[in-house]
Amino acid sequence: MRKGLEKFSLGQGLRLGVASGSVSLWRTSRWRAPAWTLLAEQEYVPQDGLHGDFAGLGRVLEQLLPEGAYAGRSLSVVLDDALVRLWQVDLPQGATRLADIEAAAALRFQSLYGDAPGLWHSSRAWDARAPFFCAVPRALLAQLTRVAAQRRLALMFITPQFARHWNRWQGALKPGAWFGQLQEHTLRLGVRHDGRLRAVRALPVRPGAGHDWLEQALAREALLLGVSEPALLQLCGAAPVAWLAPRAAGSFACVPFAPPGDDGGLSPVARLAHSGGLA
Repeated sequence: MRKGLEKFSLGQGLRLGVASGSVSLWRTSRWRAPAWTLLAEQEYVPQDGLHGDFAGLGRVLEQLLPEGAYAGRSLSVVLDDALVRLWQVDLPQGATRLADIEAAAALRFQSLYGDAPGLWHSSRAWDARAPFFCAVPRALLAQLTRVAAQRRLALMFITPQFARHWNRWQGALKPGAWFGQLQEHTLRLGVRHDGRLRAVRALPVRPGAGHDWLEQALAREALLLGVSEPALLQLCGAAPVAWLAPRAAGSFACVPFAPPGDDGGLSPVARLAHSGGLA
């Protein structure tokens, strides 16, 4: 739905949430209220999943960003994690060169996903003990960068939702806690061990899953990864009430970073755009 073109002032930019089949475009303001103003939200028909050309997305963006309407403005893009690949790489023994790490990452990517690496653009978030990698379809990046260039927008970042939330909240994680992100019916876990990110896992959440299911699911992941079970899950997203019920002292607990209902009833793709706040 279109909200009409808006006048911009200093300190304002554009934030775009991109999911498979829908986009949400917002005007953001650092210094004036409201901080977030919805400009448009629209569906599109995805083509051939992650191996298509994302032409449908490109056409929708051309409609939502009319030529000359936002020229010179900044554009930041948050991608649904379902559109990207996230993986951790253990350093090869004795590896000291960047080329060694990148080769290990490519092999790990191939074994996990089976996709040709050439179809993906990889980037990394460094931890000297265990590099963390993200890959985005090159066709998706091509559509985003093409439209931004044609509309003369300054592209600030294109990043997955998990990275946005992790960067914002990792400093608030308590000892013994894992990081969680709940988006619709998928729980993504940032598994911490010895004070660092050990792995990123995605778990489907069945309807009605309660606190016992959550505790058992995390215990199973800990066993598979050979790490200690978490005492606490600190969560982004609207958690089921049963997950947040008070528990006996010393037992596993789930605590949200933001109060329940803090998203104001936004659509899933709008919550995607808001990920990580204005920073």
